[in-house]
Amino acid sequence: MNLILLNTVVDVLVVTRASVKRPTLFLTNDDGLEAPGLVSLIEGLHKTGFPLIVMAPARQQSASGMRISLHHDLKFEDREDLARQIRIPGGPKLKMFSLDGTPCDCVIVALDGGIKHWTPDLIPALCISGINNGPNLSVDVMHSGTVSAAREAGLYGLPSISTSLATYEHENYQESVDATIQVIEACVAVLPQESINLLRPSGTIENSVATNIHEEIISAFSHGNLMLNINVPQVWRNGFQTVPLGARWYHNAIDMSDSEHMGVAYEVGAARIVDEDIPNTDCNAINAGSVAVTPLSCWPNNHPLGLSESLLESATSAGANGLPNWLS
Repeated sequence: MNLILLNTVVDVLVVTRASVKRPTLFLTNDDGLEAPGLVSLIEGLHKTGFPLIVMAPARQQSASGMRISLHHDLKFEDREDLARQIRIPGGPKLKMFSLDGTPCDCVIVALDGGIKHWTPDLIPALCISGINNGPNLSVDVMHSGTVSAAREAGLYGLPSISTSLATYEHENYQESVDATIQVIEACVAVLPQESINLLRPSGTIENSVATNIHEEIISAFSHGNLMLNINVPQVWRNGFQTVPLGARWYHNAIDMSDSEHMGVAYEVGAARIVDEDIPNTDCNAINAGSVAVTPLSCWPNNHPLGLSESLLESATSAGANGLPNWLS
């Protein structure tokens, strides 16, 4: 091969690689940095070509909600040892860090200066929290550290997704990884290469040129006001369903014990969970073997950036493939 032809081939390869450059993703969770669900998702996304920045709790933080650790020194570690085990030759950039704090602590530290300091060449386009071990359905979204981390990212202006394997019967995350990556691919197709609203430089003033409800929903997602909550069933057999939250009831949630040394002690953990049979909700979708995708507002409804009922209803309309219509 002569030099001119070789240079032409190299130029074509460079152009091709540049044209398929993948946006950077920020990952976190509430089960801890070494949790199988998060590690499985990191491996899947890394193989798919996404540059990744991972910042997760050093230890289990389930059901921590939006708790933050005020006035505490939080131990930070660069977990290059874990990243080295996952990286593939020639793969995209992968950085992994842990913080001895809550999921929301991790998001705040990463987005409010951490990423700029650790990896200034990478600006995330999307936050993914999970894959969580166990469901985050119905009222679970109020307590979940997984959902709260995604919501916290939204508050900081970064589009976000939370994702969970909605069973404790097994810890095979392959279907959850496949489903989550399909949703991620649909999301990055409508998002810019880098977040347009990270740290919310203009507060509640958002530049949007939306001319219809479809564009309004994408704008709300792009600005971090709308997030997605994903639940993958024990056995995935019925595609995707885009649905609102259902009703889930926890019975016999208190276990009381009495001992000579400790006195009366209480343990919180429901003995029986009942999903109310309400069609077209996340609980029913999971029970039917579908992946449930639920759009949620990152803000309270009466906040200036809270989503209107009509916009949230439109955002929950499904397309032909079961994913939200605005992603289909």
